[in-house]
Amino acid sequence: MSATIAPTVFALGAVSLITDVSSEMVTAVLPLYLVTGLGLSPLGFGLLDGVYNGFSALVRLAGGHLADRGGGRHKWIAGLGYGVSALCKPLLLLAHTLTPIGLILAADRTGKGLRTAPRDALISLSSTPENRGRAFGVHRAMDTAGALLGPLVAFLILRATVDGYDAVFTVSFCVAVVGVLVLVLFVPGSSSTAAPRTEKAVREKAVEDGRAVGEKAVRPTLRAAFALLGRRDLRRVTVCALLLGLATVSDSFVYLLLQRRLGVPDRWFALLPLGTAAAFLLLAVPLGRLADRIGRWRVFLGGHGALLTAYALLLTSWHGTALPYAVLLLHGAFYAATDGVLMAVASDSVPEQLRSSGLALVQTGQAAARFVCSLGFGAAWTLWGDRTALTASAVALAVCAVFAFTLRPGRPVLEPAS
Repeated sequence: MSATIAPTVFALGAVSLITDVSSEMVTAVLPLYLVTGLGLSPLGFGLLDGVYNGFSALVRLAGGHLADRGGGRHKWIAGLGYGVSALCKPLLLLAHTLTPIGLILAADRTGKGLRTAPRDALISLSSTPENRGRAFGVHRAMDTAGALLGPLVAFLILRATVDGYDAVFTVSFCVAVVGVLVLVLFVPGSSSTAAPRTEKAVREKAVEDGRAVGEKAVRPTLRAAFALLGRRDLRRVTVCALLLGLATVSDSFVYLLLQRRLGVPDRWFALLPLGTAAAFLLLAVPLGRLADRIGRWRVFLGGHGALLTAYALLLTSWHGTALPYAVLLLHGAFYAATDGVLMAVASDSVPEQLRSSGLALVQTGQAAARFVCSLGFGAAWTLWGDRTALTASAVALAVCAVFAFTLRPGRPVLEPAS
């Protein structure tokens, strides 16, 4: 594996692992803290959850554009995003009402919005088109190892301390600082790939960038970034990611639904994300490799099929002991088949000079859609109940998946035919 995956991918994976330990500690306890500890309604929680998962959509384009303009700024824009998120963790100790918590979560997601596209651009630029799915799979597997450890650490802290939530937020901040230090010290500062040396490589690079051989590479301006949507395949990927995001219920709601179905005690709630993270960790690399072999769009849509199956299980009357394992396995498989794979699909349609901006366009559409979904699902739960809200989401997801299948992008130019 190390012979084909660039060291930059492993370094970024280590940063994401540490950072996810920090962020998932908070994410694991946040639903219970807000709903049980602060007494928020499902609608109020849906608003905050939408902020937490969708606010980054407002700044992802800015982060992607700033990273592209400097040539080698990907690392430093990503570092700024990681730093902003780290500083938000101790502020949660001071907030106890809806408005300040919402502002802190918005700031935290601003940091995530700044860092995500530059980080994924670094992974893409460090990989070849043939192994890009695998590279993203390796990174997501390391990232998910942190997501696996975060809830476990939060669970242990809650059991060992009196002021459990405050202790979780404090430890989360300390771990986040370590992640920023690893980024600064071990991730290379240059994001550009080596220049092509052969005539064949020059031609292939020009084809990938969508220009004629000898034509000057496109300048990374905002106008050029938005003009990327004129590329048919990237436009289709962005539209599909947006539509599917509109029907993707947030993780927190999935865990709350499981808790209600099974009567999970509050002290065990923080362990539910471990099932999703474990499945994601085990499947990210195999599904990334499978995507490189049989087609990334097929694997991407298959992941949404797994999510739809999880929704169906939550809607049945089955209360067996295997239910949480099946739902969380399918939930993790959904992320393993979609998270990194979507970025690999989008990378095939974006020139190197605008890689960060192009990925940000796709991420922005998806994040904005999930923000709307969180608000809508929280409102539907409050008005009509959780089963009606989930049924509507399942029907919408099935319809959007069929549409995405018909609108699938073409095969990347540089990929060998199967």
